[in-house]
Amino acid sequence: MKRTTEAIHTSSAAPVTDEARGDIYIALKNSELRYRRLFESAQDGILILNAETGLINDVNPYLIDMLGYSREEFVEKKLWEVGAFKDVDASRHSFQALQMNEFIRYENLPLKTKGGHLVQVEFVSNVYLVGEEKVIQCNIRDISARKFAESALRTKDEDHWSLIENIPIGVIVHAPDTTIIRCNPEAALSLGMPSVRIVGKNAGDECWHFVREDGTPLSTAQFPVNQVIATGRTLKNFVMGIPKDNGNNNEHKWVLVNAYPNLDGNNELSQVVVMFTDISDIKCADERIRRHLEHLTALVEIGRAINFSFDLNLSLNALLTHVIVQLDVDAADVLLFNPASLSLEYVAGRGFNTKAIEQAYQPLGEGYAGRVAQERHILQIPDLSLEADSFIRRILLAGENFCSYHGVPLIAKGNVVGVLEIFHRKKTERNKEWLDFLRALAAQAAIAIDNVNLFDNLQRTNAELFHAYDTTIEGWSHALELRDNETEGHTQRVAVYTVKLARLFGLTDAELVQVRWGALLHDIGKMGVPDEILLKKDALNEEEWAVMKKHTIYAYEMLSPIRYLRLALDIPYAHHEKWDGTGYPLGLKGEQIPLVARIFALVDVWDALRSDRHYRTSWSVEKVREHIRSLSGTHFDPHVVSVCLESNVLVD
Repeated sequence: MKRTTEAIHTSSAAPVTDEARGDIYIALKNSELRYRRLFESAQDGILILNAETGLINDVNPYLIDMLGYSREEFVEKKLWEVGAFKDVDASRHSFQALQMNEFIRYENLPLKTKGGHLVQVEFVSNVYLVGEEKVIQCNIRDISARKFAESALRTKDEDHWSLIENIPIGVIVHAPDTTIIRCNPEAALSLGMPSVRIVGKNAGDECWHFVREDGTPLSTAQFPVNQVIATGRTLKNFVMGIPKDNGNNNEHKWVLVNAYPNLDGNNELSQVVVMFTDISDIKCADERIRRHLEHLTALVEIGRAINFSFDLNLSLNALLTHVIVQLDVDAADVLLFNPASLSLEYVAGRGFNTKAIEQAYQPLGEGYAGRVAQERHILQIPDLSLEADSFIRRILLAGENFCSYHGVPLIAKGNVVGVLEIFHRKKTERNKEWLDFLRALAAQAAIAIDNVNLFDNLQRTNAELFHAYDTTIEGWSHALELRDNETEGHTQRVAVYTVKLARLFGLTDAELVQVRWGALLHDIGKMGVPDEILLKKDALNEEEWAVMKKHTIYAYEMLSPIRYLRLALDIPYAHHEKWDGTGYPLGLKGEQIPLVARIFALVDVWDALRSDRHYRTSWSVEKVREHIRSLSGTHFDPHVVSVCLESNVLVD
């Protein structure tokens, strides 16, 4: 350090300030500390020698531990004076070689520890200039374990290869230039040529026609051996296709490749080992699983389309789309069976070049589709050109260039509902899996047709039932009018008016049906009132009024057991209730009275006042309006009165 400081004073003609001198000193001290830390913590043995005297200046802890000599036994000694180097002939000559060459290296130098144990080391020495002092740094690395491993590998290499030749995994060993130097029988079998033809070839030869997992050719740079050489890293789980033994480059066996580099003692690439396992069966299984998953997904989507839609064309078009995509066919159609005409008629189709197929009409038992429906089994025609005379729709399919045909009966609940037809424009072999999925799609088509038929039948039945209900109710109301001639036409009118007015209050169509029925049956309870009271021309006395008021209760008792009329009961039961609570039969008040009953009460009075009676003539519209307005808040709901008078829905 004294020499270094003096150099600071004399190295420049320009004067150096104390501040600059201090910075330089600190930098040198920091640099020396960093070097010392590296020196002390190094995982190789290090000796520092004076190049002029040959004396050892310093030794690091790792070398002391490695050789077992103390620091004192190293420092201020010549290299060959240290016990570990006494028996090494090269130790005395290395010093002279360093002075001449400034570099020397021994790859396999035997050193003996203080305990007498032999250590194989790699010895590298360099000459450095530190300030004005020339020093020699010797780096000593223990390679005993590596040498032992290399020796063991050399000893067992042949045994290992003998084992490798019998394992069910292909193994190929490449030299660093990609030349194949070894190949086991399994690899030869996978590559489709004997080992003697494989050894000596390299990755650049044109005999390899490997492909990637997507089926595209593998470039030379993408070959496993070249990937390992380019990256220096192990290649794991690389999928590659190899042409099959028949030489057909369109058919491949699939292998899973793992490759790794082997390095020599100098950390240089010595060889690349490529191992591959035939996964063709796994690949085929994966492909089958993928197809099955696609098929299941298609069936689920078709099922969803069927369940959420009763539009037959929509359901069948969704199904035919999946038929064409999943079965890889050119065209498909569905013919619907008509029981009345015993024929099959076109209902949906996809993939046809023209619309001529839409005119298809096939009598049961005639032509391909007719035979399929009658015999109830799949019909396969591999070559239509040989069957042309029996193909009734030949004219309809002119220009389609179909060469083969499949027909499948559509059977739901034991009944034939149609035929699914499949057309191909090129000859293709179909396996059992394909036919099974075709049957599954046909079953979905049959379900779609059956669902629509059931829905249509249900709608028709509901319509007929609704018509029957409506006709029955109108019959009851007409029977009541026949009993009381003075109210003829009244029931039909109030039913129409009540529905019109109720619609303004936001009631749904389903609710308005119940409103209409309730209006038609509003006086059905009078069927229980004796004729002498109901038909009496004079005013009723108190007892007779008590009987007459019971007609609302009679209506409830008559209608409540009828399930489909329960929602229509509000009008027959409560249309004589009044807003101020003075009505009957329950004395309900305000909004306690059902809305439809409040609406009907106003309509009933309006029509009664606008009609002739034996005791008075009908009132004018204006007089009725004034009367209705006068009863707002007492007899009638004020809001109902307001809506009625403002809308004029009751004006004749």
